[in-house]
Amino acid sequence: MIFGYNISMKPYNTFGIDVKARYFTSFKSVDSLMELFHLYPELLQVNRLVLGGGSNILLTKDFDGYVLKNDIEGIEKIREDEDYVWLKSGAGVSWHQLVLYAVERGWGGMENLSLIPGNTGAAPMQNIGAYGVELKDIFHSLEAYHINDKAHVTFHNNDCAFGYRESVFKRQYKNEFIITSVTLCLRKKPEFHIQYGAIQQQLEKNGVKDLSVRAVSEAVIQIRSDKLPDPKKIGNAGSFFKNPSVSSENFEALKMQFPELVSYKNADNTYKLAAGWLIEQCGWKGYRKGDAGCYPLQALVLVNYDKATGAEILALSQEIQSSVNAKFGVQLEREVNLIG
Repeated sequence: MIFGYNISMKPYNTFGIDVKARYFTSFKSVDSLMELFHLYPELLQVNRLVLGGGSNILLTKDFDGYVLKNDIEGIEKIREDEDYVWLKSGAGVSWHQLVLYAVERGWGGMENLSLIPGNTGAAPMQNIGAYGVELKDIFHSLEAYHINDKAHVTFHNNDCAFGYRESVFKRQYKNEFIITSVTLCLRKKPEFHIQYGAIQQQLEKNGVKDLSVRAVSEAVIQIRSDKLPDPKKIGNAGSFFKNPSVSSENFEALKMQFPELVSYKNADNTYKLAAGWLIEQCGWKGYRKGDAGCYPLQALVLVNYDKATGAEILALSQEIQSSVNAKFGVQLEREVNLIG
């Protein structure tokens, strides 16, 4: 419960940006979180950052405020019936650890989300997704602490207004709540989502004859390991940009000009474009300036090779946005949250 002073944030963000937090502490339970705000009422007014795994942030300068690290652990099965199991996790549990917990028991729904970095509490904030599956597809509810009201609130699926890498916690309720637990509803009889070619190809490469939760998870882990850098070796936050969507009219015009355009049709008749392909066409893939760069195997990932600053990575991202807009008339939106 004691605050450290001028603490390096380098170990606490996957970009490995070395900035300092004026004050830093952690909490391991809901009770200790409540005690924090009771003992330090100034937390209601000051600049504060609630930190999970630090996997989706870019720190651009020293943080002149209070960092509260969410370390609430614990995984438990809270309910089950013939078809489903409800799995509750503390917000501080590593997301991949939670995925493996479900995979080991043969519970379906999370396997496509294997190896996504970060902690469970951040998953609903971003509505994380990969390979045709999003968190909202398996989400049941979450518990959160309302900072000003000092109240515990339960949010169900519809309450969260999930969108593409969006939720009410990034917009309407930004900085109002601290997520303390997440409950997922998983299938005992899995329904597999392997329509993405990369998964099918990897399953064939692995010699999989009979589909299983474990087989799909292992395929996704292999795919991600092959094309994405390990944050423990090269600083990064995964996909830096969202895949942009354009109207059908804009899509047709772009397709005529760029026949190789990589896209996916959305349910609302708009088209989602592959941001990585757009970036690559502008010549950024493998680009490096100092220690800030664009990963050679996946243009959607910006990296810190060693001692890049957050400001340098931000500047690179802005150059990429400008060039994509100039070439394609498409504005890329950051998926990573700026802190600074």
